[in-house]
Amino acid sequence: MITAVRAAEVAALLRRASRAEILPRFRKLAQGEVRAKSGPLDLVTDADEGAERIIEAGLRRLFPGCVVVGEEAAAADGSVLDRLRDAELAFVVDPVDGTANFAAGLPLFGCMAAAVVKGEVAAGWIHDPLGDDTAIALRGEGAWIADADGRATTDLRVGGAAPLDRMLAAISWTYLPQNLKGQVTARFPLFAGVVSYRCAAHEYRWVAGGYGQVLFYNRLMPWDHLPGWLLHREAGGYSARFDGSDYLPTHREGGLICAPDRESWDAVRHALLDP
Repeated sequence: MITAVRAAEVAALLRRASRAEILPRFRKLAQGEVRAKSGPLDLVTDADEGAERIIEAGLRRLFPGCVVVGEEAAAADGSVLDRLRDAELAFVVDPVDGTANFAAGLPLFGCMAAAVVKGEVAAGWIHDPLGDDTAIALRGEGAWIADADGRATTDLRVGGAAPLDRMLAAISWTYLPQNLKGQVTARFPLFAGVVSYRCAAHEYRWVAGGYGQVLFYNRLMPWDHLPGWLLHREAGGYSARFDGSDYLPTHREGGLICAPDRESWDAVRHALLDP
């Protein structure tokens, strides 16, 4: 069980890691401190690796015996992802979400974690190192923004339903199958506006705060989506995979659409994916 007190401890841990490893390197990365993994948009920096080490060590101190699945550890050994299925308590960590932005000196990146208890997402954290606050969600208890002192300052609530042409959407199309890229991007004008922050951390915070209505993702790595998925759900939103099935921590494909409610989800899915 993750209580509000324990949630505040994890938020403080993400803040410490950000102050120690991420912020000192922002716009100061030296040659060799940025490396490509699978491609030009899939980067890792010394900040990612350093922050993940601090967060992993801190989680093991706070929750002895827990499983920790970090993005960079999983990049080195993909089999660690399988530990999410059966663990009593596991944490998924994305030390720098939006690494491409971070490496380019763009101020849109976050530090994320999620707790998975017996196969269910129980808590999520999205820390903004530059804003120095943390969006927190606890399953069944809501979602809020906590300041640097751990005090809740803003309850999060998704925006209300609206016609498609009045919805703002963050649509990630880069990793769509080739046959869907043209279809989905051609339908952007159906929305009031379409954005891409190249940073799921800030896109989830944006929609959970009621500033946009729709999120659309194809690639489902758990560190990118578990924290924000719970944040959106606890802020009152509705989400499902492209085929309408529930999203689970073990899913790595099948896409994900987040919307204010089921009716809006149906409208978005029809607009973007139906022939």
